[in-house]
Amino acid sequence: MSDIDAREFRNALGAFATGITVVTATDRKGAPIALTANSFASVSLDPPLVLWSVNRAHDIAEDFIAADHYAVHILQHDQQNASQHFSGDKPNKFEGIDYDEGINMLPLLDEYCARFQCKTEHRYDGGDHVILVGRVVEMDYRSADPIIFHAGKYRQLA
Repeated sequence: MSDIDAREFRNALGAFATGITVVTATDRKGAPIALTANSFASVSLDPPLVLWSVNRAHDIAEDFIAADHYAVHILQHDQQNASQHFSGDKPNKFEGIDYDEGINMLPLLDEYCARFQCKTEHRYDGGDHVILVGRVVEMDYRSADPIIFHAGKYRQLA
């Protein structure tokens, strides 16, 4: 048991500005799933590896943990609505959303700064999260300003 207050810890972590991603995959029945995450980082250039973490309590966490492939979309400055749409535990997040299909039937969003299609390489215990490391097998990059999240608020680059 830690002596660190969870709320204060979260507030302190909010001092670190991050980008916002939407991670997509297919569930164990083949349906598209997605969630908003800011726990994304590069791991290695050779081989090309990235990581993100999923909260075990999330309603679709087990589907992401079991997935062999996933896609990470780094959101653009004007995609706050997409960030909010794919957050939370609401069902059928793709209802009314246009998307393409990538490798292994991955649902791919049309708008992004960068998009990485990954094959899951490693799964690590991370307390109340599972850390997923993926090998990037396809990627797309567009020159666009990202949306930033800092101190619990959406921000844009100056």
